[in-house]
Parts: sequence; structure tokens; C-alpha cells
Amino acid sequence: MRFLSLVFTNLRRHRLRAFIGVAGIAFGVAAMLTILAIVNGAIGMFERILSTDSHFLVFEKNVSDLFFSSVPDEDARALAAMPLVESAHPLLFGVVSSPGFPVITCFGLDPADPRLAKAEWRAGSRADFGARANEIFLGSRAAEFLEARAGSDIDIGPVSFRVGGIFKTENGFEDGGVFLPMRDAQDFFHKPGVCSVVAVKLRDKSQAAEFKRAVESKHPRLIALENREFNQSYNSFRILKMTAWAVGLCAFLLGGLGVANTMLLSVFSRIREIAVLRVCGFSQKQVSALIFGEAAAVAAGGLVVGLALGTAVLTILPHIPQFQGYVQATVKPVVLLGIVVTSLVTAVAGAVYPARFAGRIQPAEALRYE
Repeated sequence: MRFLSLVFTNLRRHRLRAFIGVAGIAFGVAAMLTILAIVNGAIGMFERILSTDSHFLVFEKNVSDLFFSSVPDEDARALAAMPLVESAHPLLFGVVSSPGFPVITCFGLDPADPRLAKAEWRAGSRADFGARANEIFLGSRAAEFLEARAGSDIDIGPVSFRVGGIFKTENGFEDGGVFLPMRDAQDFFHKPGVCSVVAVKLRDKSQAAEFKRAVESKHPRLIALENREFNQSYNSFRILKMTAWAVGLCAFLLGGLGVANTMLLSVFSRIREIAVLRVCGFSQKQVSALIFGEAAAVAAGGLVVGLALGTAVLTILPHIPQFQGYVQATVKPVVLLGIVVTSLVTAVAGAVYPARFAGRIQPAEALRYE
């Protein structure tokens, strides 16, 4: 208990340095939590878009991104007609713009797509989807930032569309996006007769291997992946995750350097004090443990502050209109564990040299130190 009391007494005596160390760790924790939560949330939203009521995703082989995939309509119809298949729904991805909003996700769907049935319709109905020409449908968030309502006209790119309906979905990408019937989307994006991906639901999921073999033999230009396989192998997901961890670790590295600087300055300014402790019976290990204890306390304080700061940021971001509902943070337990471990390891690693230096201080020489 006295040892812990000495740790906190030293930190109180050097409040500014302790604050700098806590701030360094806190910003690292907040940055890592925010970035990873946003990236995992974005990946989760995109995964849910693709896996809505389906077991397999069928798309063009050897494409870097699904936005560049082209699956001919005849192949989509052939997939739907396979005896193993219960349903097959084509989906066309695109990015459109509207005055003041340069990036809006656009989805081309057929009227039977299950996401339309699961949506909460705020205006219009599922029966209206594709019933009339030159109509576009909006997610509820898209309707808010576009300031549109059913029956009004909006400009999407060079074309003016009438809003045929508005519906709310739980998925941020969809709720902040716009929807066109498949034929209209193909015309708008100049992709006649093709879609980006086909979401396939099997009659019996145990026949997955047989379905994959059938696709490989009958449609050699296409590849069929189960949702789990796709999530693990999709290059964009892996790049996003690696980038998020790299940025977060760089932030932690800066925090660790801050802790090292704080501890080193603390040791240099307390050389005579440490000498007195040695004269009073403190061993080299106890002096080193004192420095490590202070570093651990700084890390713990930074961890608490950083988690609170990151949580506050993640709470605010989804409500900022400029993000158009595209931010839905997901905090996974493994991410929290990784952040806690990384913050503690970073702080302790930053205290290694100061602790060794403090442990090697010779009392007789240090008492003469000015």
C-alpha cells in the first residue's frame, strides 16, 4: 500500500508531465477505438447489404472490387433457374452525385428483392418500386440530407428523377443511399444487361459444394463464394482492416514515446530523490518497479480517458449530417482487448529505459548531483 501511495504521490508532484503522458495514451486509445470501430462498422454494413437473405454471392472472377464486376442478365436468370436455388436477386452498385452531395451510394434492385420487403416504408410502398418510369427511391437518411419527399423532383447526376418512395432500413449504407429499379440503374450507369453481383439463396444449404461446382462448370467467368468466404477474402475488407490497425498502432507509438519522455524527464529531475530512496533501503528492483508503477498508472489513466473520448466521438459521428448515415460504429470485444493490451504494453515499453537508468543510479554520486 505504501508503494502505491508513493507512485501516486510522485505523479501528483509532477502533474504536467503526468498529464502529457496520460494525454498521449488517451489520444492513441481514442484514435484506435474510433478508427477500428468505424472500419468494422462499415465492413459490417457492406456485408449485410450483400448477405440479405442469401447464402452465396456470385460475381465476376478476378475483379479488384465488386463495383467493377459484371454479371450478365442471362447468367443471373440461369442461376435463378437452377434446381438447387430457391431465389437469386441481382444487385448493381454505383456511386452518384446530387448538388451539394458528391458521393451517394446507388443500388439497382429488382422489385422482388427482400430488402424492399424488410424495409419500413415512410412514403409509397413496395408495389410502387419499378411501377412507373423515371422514379427513384430514397433511404430515409438520404431523404433528409437531400431534403426530398415523395413526389418531389431531385437531380441525380445529369438526370432529374421523381421520388417514388422513401423507406428506412437498419443498414446505414442503404439508409443513406438511393435506389433504382434494375433496368433504370443499368441505363443510368451505361451497363446494359449486367449487374454487379447475384445474391443466391439455396433450397438446402447442405448442397453448397454442389452449387459451387455447378457455377464453376456452367459459368466459368463467374465465382460463387459463401458469405463467410467472401467476408474473409474480399480485398477491400482486408485493406481497410490493415490500414485501421496501422494508423491505430502509429498513434499508440506516439503515445508510447510520450510516456518514455515523461518517465525519463521524471527520473532526471528526481536523481537526488532516488538516491535518498536507495540510501533508505530501496533496492535497484524496487526503484525500477516504482518507475514501472508510475508508467502503468499513466497508461491506466490514459486508457480510461481515451475510451471515454472515443466512445463520445462514436456517439456523435452518426448524427452529423455530412456523414449521411454512413457511419455505424461496431466495437468488437477483441478490439477492446487489443486496445487495452496495446496501451499497457506501449506504456511499459516506454518506461524500460527510464526504469533501468533509475535502477543504476549510485547513491553516493547521486547525492552530489546538482
